[in-house]
Amino acid sequence: MDGAARANFGSRLGIILATAGSAVGLGNVWRFPYMAGQNGGAVFIIIYLACVLLLGIPCMISEFIIGRHGQSNTARAFSRMAGGSAWSLIGYMGVLTGFLITGYYAVVSGWCLQYMWAALIGHLRGDPDYFRQYFTEFSQDPVRPIFWLVVILLLTFLIIAHGVRDGIERASKLLMPLLFILLLIIVVASCMLPGAEKGIEFLFKPDLTMINSDVFLGALGQSFYSLSIAMGCICTYASYFSRQTNLTNSALQIGIIDSMVAILAGLMIFPAAFSVGVNPDSGPSLIFITLPNVFEQAFADMPVVGWAIALLFFLLLSLAALTSLMSLHEVSTAFFHEELHISRRRAALLVTVTTGIVGVFCSFSLGAYDGLVLFGRSLFDWFDFITGQIFLPLVGFLTCIFLGWFAPYKDVRDEYTNWGTLRGRFFHVFLFQVKYVCPLCILFIFLHQFGLI
Repeated sequence: MDGAARANFGSRLGIILATAGSAVGLGNVWRFPYMAGQNGGAVFIIIYLACVLLLGIPCMISEFIIGRHGQSNTARAFSRMAGGSAWSLIGYMGVLTGFLITGYYAVVSGWCLQYMWAALIGHLRGDPDYFRQYFTEFSQDPVRPIFWLVVILLLTFLIIAHGVRDGIERASKLLMPLLFILLLIIVVASCMLPGAEKGIEFLFKPDLTMINSDVFLGALGQSFYSLSIAMGCICTYASYFSRQTNLTNSALQIGIIDSMVAILAGLMIFPAAFSVGVNPDSGPSLIFITLPNVFEQAFADMPVVGWAIALLFFLLLSLAALTSLMSLHEVSTAFFHEELHISRRRAALLVTVTTGIVGVFCSFSLGAYDGLVLFGRSLFDWFDFITGQIFLPLVGFLTCIFLGWFAPYKDVRDEYTNWGTLRGRFFHVFLFQVKYVCPLCILFIFLHQFGLI
């Protein structure tokens, strides 16, 4: 399929909302708050924002350049810019990473739907032990997680099968504003609670004594995870950009939206947590175990309000999961559509079925079947470890090395400046970051994951 026949986003707003939707997901609403809670709050946020600017934006622009230049799926885009050399393998690694993440990410996305349903029917009520037991029993159930996994994947399939403009762009224009509205409602409710000012202070008053190497490296890793770098999502979406799209401005706008959502997620969670005396460093269990208890305690005198806030929160979480799942699904759909020369609908169905199978086994490994545990890790944990701690840093590192040192200079500059129609005043700053700053930072992240630094 050549570039002339390729679908494009229909508007600048569509580009921003769809690509921001790719970045804005569970990484912002789930991962960012507990990372901030474990790493000093305000100090972590400051370092995180610096990392987005120094690492995330240049990496995103790099993927934009490769994707728009290739006008094809991620694997073929790298091949076209690399001239068919071995560097094209980076694209295949990106597609594989996106495919694997789709499988286990759909499991967590299904959990969000379950909790939204549980909040709706009033099941999220009880003491802390109840919420802990509720999550354990649900996640280890052989049937219920699979049901919600199928539901979220079918929703994603319906959107992706309708194409770029009628599917992804239209859904993003609906989902992203709704996500922001829900987020603002819960932020206001959280910040109005008694004692909420302690949570606000935790997020915005830096404690410099909290600064250490773990905070720096945690912020670097979060910026990478949050912006969906190296999953094939950004590169695939960029292949639908028009020649008039300003790549630098788009990356900056997406970075701003992504960071705003992350900070608002902190404002949504920590004022409520401090209001009821919950420790801000509750870790990954914050969303599914700690927060329902927070809502229960914080609005004990107003049970209807507590019920509504819990329902809106898990609706918000489900929307965030869906926008990211759309972009992950699109990576593999575009690949199969173009490489196997099959219709878009058939490609989307193929991805839905195969990632669904991956998700089923990942879900079973969490307790339903003991045989899916290897070396003390469940299959779910292995997928998370391999993609998050090996593939993402490796693909990101190789992408920067390729674009900074081996990609044709003229092609890179032409894409950055829209073939000379933009001034490109910061092109050499961008190239310096991609050549030196980003690879070194990503290398630090990678080595830190294995305790080598």
